[in-house]
This record gives sequence, C-alpha cells and structure tokens, in this order.
Amino acid sequence: MKTRFPLLCLISLISATSFIFAQNSKIELPIYDKDDTNLINTDTIPDFESKTNKLKISGIIYKSDGVTPAKDVILYVQQPDENGDFDLIEENEKRYVNHRGWIKTDEDGRYTFYTFVPGGDRRYNQLQQLYPIVKEPSKDAYEVETFLFDEDPLLTKTCRKRMEKKGDPTRILKLNKEEGLLVAQRDIILRADS
Repeated sequence: MKTRFPLLCLISLISATSFIFAQNSKIELPIYDKDDTNLINTDTIPDFESKTNKLKISGIIYKSDGVTPAKDVILYVQQPDENGDFDLIEENEKRYVNHRGWIKTDEDGRYTFYTFVPGGDRRYNQLQQLYPIVKEPSKDAYEVETFLFDEDPLLTKTCRKRMEKKGDPTRILKLNKEEGLLVAQRDIILRADS
C-alpha cells in the first residue's frame, strides 16, 4: 500500500499537468488573437487591394452531418505572400502572420473573405495554400485541411489521387474569373465530436 501512494500521486500530478497544458495550448492558436464579439461573415486579408491576383472565397460551413449550416463558427485563415513567404509582424512582443483574417458564419453558415492567391515556396516544394482554423461555439479550435489551388504546378496527379482516396477533393479551389476578380467556393464540414 505504501508503494502505491507515491505512484498514485505521480500519476495524479502528470494528469493534472497534462490537463493544464492542454487548456493553455488553445491560447497559442492565432484564432484566439481577436475578440469574436464583433466578427461578421466577411473579412479582407491585409494587402488585398495592392495584390495582382485578387481572390474572393465563399462557402458554407456545415455541422458534422454535412447538411445543417453551422451558425457562429469562427473561421481563421492565414497565408503566405505571393512569393510563398510568411510576412511576419512583431507587435507587443508577439509575432504573427500579417496575411490573416477572421470570419464568423451567419445564420446560414455562410462566409466570404477577400484575399489573393498565395505563392508556393519552391525552395521546399511547398504547395500554394491557405491555412484555416475553425472554432465552434463552446468548443476548442482546431485546424482543418488547407485550401489548395487547382493551377498549382506542384499539385501532381499523385497528390490529387491521394486526396480523392481520402474523400477530400473539395479542398482544391478551382478559380473562375468574374468581373476582374478570381472567385472560388469552399464548403467545410465540421468534425464530429470525439
């Protein structure tokens, strides 16, 4: 019995520490950098107006059933610049990606954001991509599959086939031109509660 008590204390300490780290880890995600009370379902990424390949992305975020629109879901997106580099800014002793935005879905689960086509970092064979994080009301935030671009030369047939096997070809944005603006649609289905 005497040997079990220290072991039980050690297990309790490890469990408590793990719980504290898990609780604090959400603070590190950039989605928490902005108060969500004034967010709307449309946002514009910084430098949008000065970029050549302006892009409008719209979609609907659905609950895990894939049918019911998800209201008040926060969608955070960050991306590299046109050269594939992340433009980092330091403010109040904190570094963050400049090209980012926050959206909160409306009652129909709809969102829209204005951005530009990012570059891919060819030095490291990185695809052109946007990095999204979602947060449902009363739940922790989590990353969803990146947005990819159909015209990206690094998006090979092999990559596309792998995505089809996983059942995720919708993450590839097919760009259309409308009134001088590139336009794409990307719906997101939230993960089921685990």
